[in-house]
Amino acid sequence: MKKLMIVGVALLLMSMTKGDGVITKENGFDVVNTTTLAKNVRGYRGTTPLKIYIKKNKIERIEALKNRETPEYFQQVENAMFPKWKGMTVKKALSSEVDCVTGATLSSRAVQENVKRGLEYYQKNK
Repeated sequence: MKKLMIVGVALLLMSMTKGDGVITKENGFDVVNTTTLAKNVRGYRGTTPLKIYIKKNKIERIEALKNRETPEYFQQVENAMFPKWKGMTVKKALSSEVDCVTGATLSSRAVQENVKRGLEYYQKNK
């Protein structure tokens, strides 16, 4: 009975915590994880979840999470696209269009959509 009460209290406390884990704090950054926001966004071989690091409403960096894209093509996407968002405000990034990488168009479009969904979520929930 005592264990059941402890479990019940733990569940109650967990349900009272704010947030759904999409936006977390990490070393002074707000970090948006797009895993659940863009679970239906597919690149060439599957989903392309990202972590978007934001500080003072500016994108500091974007990090790819585990995905099944072809490594050499996805590396091209990371190298060509991710730096273009660095330093942009969230608002500017949402109104900017970062070009796709030739030969990795599906992966590029998936990254664009992940960034868009992540930043829209951030604006609404920060």
